[in-house]
Amino acid sequence: MWGGRFEGGPSAIMREINASIPFDKVLWQQDIAASRAHVTMLGAQGIVSGEDTATILDGLGKVAAEYEANGVPEDWDLEDIHMTTENRLAELIGPAAGRLHTARSRNDQVATDFRLWVRDAIDQADAGLAALQKALVTQAGIHADSIMPGFTHLQTAQPVTLGHHLMAYYEMVARDRSRFADARVRLNKCPLGSAALAGTGFPIDRVMTAETLGFDSPTDNSLDAVSDRDFALDYLMAAAQCSLHLSRLAEEFIIWASQPFGFVRMPDTLSTGSSIMPQKKNPDAAELVRGHAGRIVGCLTALMVTMKGLPLAYSKDMQDDKPPVFEAAGLFALSIAAMTGMVADTAYRTDRMHQAAELGYATATDLADWLVTQADIPFREAHHITGAVVKLAEQQGLALDQLPLPDLSLIHI
Repeated sequence: MWGGRFEGGPSAIMREINASIPFDKVLWQQDIAASRAHVTMLGAQGIVSGEDTATILDGLGKVAAEYEANGVPEDWDLEDIHMTTENRLAELIGPAAGRLHTARSRNDQVATDFRLWVRDAIDQADAGLAALQKALVTQAGIHADSIMPGFTHLQTAQPVTLGHHLMAYYEMVARDRSRFADARVRLNKCPLGSAALAGTGFPIDRVMTAETLGFDSPTDNSLDAVSDRDFALDYLMAAAQCSLHLSRLAEEFIIWASQPFGFVRMPDTLSTGSSIMPQKKNPDAAELVRGHAGRIVGCLTALMVTMKGLPLAYSKDMQDDKPPVFEAAGLFALSIAAMTGMVADTAYRTDRMHQAAELGYATATDLADWLVTQADIPFREAHHITGAVVKLAEQQGLALDQLPLPDLSLIHI
């Protein structure tokens, strides 16, 4: 590839550090799609002959079929998915393959491929989150009247329903989906035609390639187009925020499944046992979702630091943009699937929840409100009176509704 400029080949170290094919091979479908759109446009514009266009398109189809059947081969001398595909295309169709790269650079090629991949990842995340919302709202409907304690500081606060509790996470996921939707809108411009950084002198039709690939329009500035990774950061930011919500939901199930609570029986399919303690049923899936959140946030941080301070336009640092996105996407998809299954398949022990709601004086606030509305007592005074009632109940080991009326009368005369 560099024969016209370099007399010697790269050292073994340079060959290894420079190769991205071990991870960017996952872009092969996007790379084939973008190449098809590009060469079709070149043919329509008369830049490449109709015969060569047809030959290239046929060859790309054969390459795609090979990848689908056998995977993408890893030849570090070819560096990346782009050169791997072009090299195989040349082996299949000969010199005509060399016309495919007319009016484009690997810079706008990878920017386009990566956008397409992230767009697909956003769509997959949205579909997964929609399924999670469905599971949440289904269980919320079933348990709309199931009483449980609501907590602040993990202390019993006021009674709520399990349905209300689960719908709180429905709202979180709704915000997460809106963040992904916003990211998709910003992402959906096509960098093809920006070439290395300054565009191309060939009479290309950027609108045609953008529309073919499902983009709303071409990008507006070629320097920005090849060096922009905001779309990847937007995806990671949305995934990181959502992973925090998934981690919070996972923590709820971990706590609820513990013996002191006993609010749920976790599904066997999302639990594990112990190698030494036969009685154990561990909420490992939930714990891993909780752990994955840290790794996803780490992926976001890694890409942010990589992009910090890079001058325009493209720098080789940006080759490291894809591993954190690919890693986060895999972890994120697993986390969504695990929590969807957990919400849907967990057995909710509403009897235990109801019992717990009767402990911890959860109705104390209601008593204070009753004093305000029925006895016309200022809330601060009612709050003080109710606090004294709770103290008395604690001393006598009774629930609030079990306190004798004469004892209550002595508190406030």
